[in-house]
Amino acid sequence: MKWYKKFVNWLHWLFSDEKGNPSSKRFVGLLCGLSLCIALFISQFTGHNPSDNLVDAVAMLAFGCLGLTSLDKIFFKRQQKDNTEQDNSKPTQ
Repeated sequence: MKWYKKFVNWLHWLFSDEKGNPSSKRFVGLLCGLSLCIALFISQFTGHNPSDNLVDAVAMLAFGCLGLTSLDKIFFKRQQKDNTEQDNSKPTQ
């Protein structure tokens, strides 16, 4: 039962943003990446090649979603640091 709780916690962490809220960008990005990998793997054995435009669109969507998540993490940390510095620079009475 412990492995189940660890797995659920890991999934929660995987699909959560830096504040701990569920992140649709991460979900869509990981879903697109996973579906693209599965589709390309299956196409190797079936001989049916997916459209180049479709592959490019799904890859860009996955890259964009996961890239935006990374940018959110970077700017959120910088924003927190700036807010902390502003609070420390205020004179105390």
